[in-house]
Amino acid sequence: MKNRLQILSASILIAEESSYTCYKFIFDHLINTPATRALTILKKSIFVRGSRSQSRLIVRRRQRGAGCGSYLLLFGLIAGAAALTWTWLNRTQPVPLTAADNRLGAAFNAFMRGDLTNAISLSRQVVEDGDEKAVDVYAAAVNLLTRALIYRSYSDYNRAADRSAALNIASEAHVISPSNFEITAAYALALAVNGYPGDAAAQAENVLERRPEHTLARTALALAYSTAGSHEIALRESQHAVESAEGLSAVDALRALAIAYSNNGNYEAAIRAVDAAIAAQNSLIPLHFERALYALQTGDADDATVAYFQVLTLDPSNVKARFRLCELSSMLREHLTALRYCSEVTDLAPGWADGWYQLGREYFLQGDFANAQENLHRCAALQTMQNVPVAERRFECWYLQGQAAQIRGDCEALLSTYNEFRAMAADADVQETWVYPPEGPPGCAVNGAANKYRH
Repeated sequence: MKNRLQILSASILIAEESSYTCYKFIFDHLINTPATRALTILKKSIFVRGSRSQSRLIVRRRQRGAGCGSYLLLFGLIAGAAALTWTWLNRTQPVPLTAADNRLGAAFNAFMRGDLTNAISLSRQVVEDGDEKAVDVYAAAVNLLTRALIYRSYSDYNRAADRSAALNIASEAHVISPSNFEITAAYALALAVNGYPGDAAAQAENVLERRPEHTLARTALALAYSTAGSHEIALRESQHAVESAEGLSAVDALRALAIAYSNNGNYEAAIRAVDAAIAAQNSLIPLHFERALYALQTGDADDATVAYFQVLTLDPSNVKARFRLCELSSMLREHLTALRYCSEVTDLAPGWADGWYQLGREYFLQGDFANAQENLHRCAALQTMQNVPVAERRFECWYLQGQAAQIRGDCEALLSTYNEFRAMAADADVQETWVYPPEGPPGCAVNGAANKYRH
């Protein structure tokens, strides 16, 4: 990037003796394109010069009084040559995410604000257009889209599918352009977070063999080792990634470093790493969730609470943050607070079984067995209606529901729940065990209930 700016700066300053009005005209038109953040810096440096005639970059002095049109023509020719040189230098280098496409620049700005939904929408448009003559723009869009989808997948309870979407997009792009470093690195990252550490490491190493300081590829390699359980190697690779990181890539590297520290049991170091990532980009919600996790690993419930509140500041309707606050409040035995947060979860996400389970569990802990039974029944019914695989179902929704029914003396509901569990256990390999004696649950083998149990 430094070389590019030096080339462009030299080209601009060759015509430096032209009038201020001419330069202002040029920059006022360039500033409307998304690739002019760096040019804006150049603009300021040119306008604040006290004496242009003393610049070492001036090739020759121009006659004063020349028209603006001639300088525009000269500038256009020089800028064209600079662009060709720029392209040649960049043939194996990553392109800034604010490339020439206006939508990509807007996507990048949305990502910086933490507006991942708009970042995904805009970058997806650029990827789907897929201009073969603008490979660098396409690669930058794939890179941004993949990263935005991965971050959003950790932002709320119902976003896990975004990780699969990121893998599909990066995989398709890699087929189109298998030798592009940015696309290959994004593909490696998507493989790592989707649980394919071997493939992720292979793709990352393909990039690192030719560009050892490629931060995203190094980050993907570190995450691959973390996924595979090689935590010491993951720590080494993530430290290397942080050392070589610049700009936004530092956030990905610092996050991988925090994960590696946590997996190695060094939770204080994990907190320091994720705090550095948050300082670099405070608007990314997953960083605050991970900050809360590391705080809990050190036993600091207050810091975890602050991190969850920060999520709610960024996204007031976030369900996952409320769910975590419900769990934390329950752990601290603040059951009324836990009930409030869990009730908000079920209001905002009535189709999420885990919310009903947590709410039912809180009622059970408080001795409100009627409400416990009702909410746990909703948890069980939702999992059945949504065809959740038996091995993935939350068994406690049946067991605690049955216990609440038994305490209340509701034998009909107890036997119905128990028989439903037995049917699931007969059709699939269920790890949990729930067994009553042959005569049925204690207290329910009367008034025909035992006969109903036997059938």
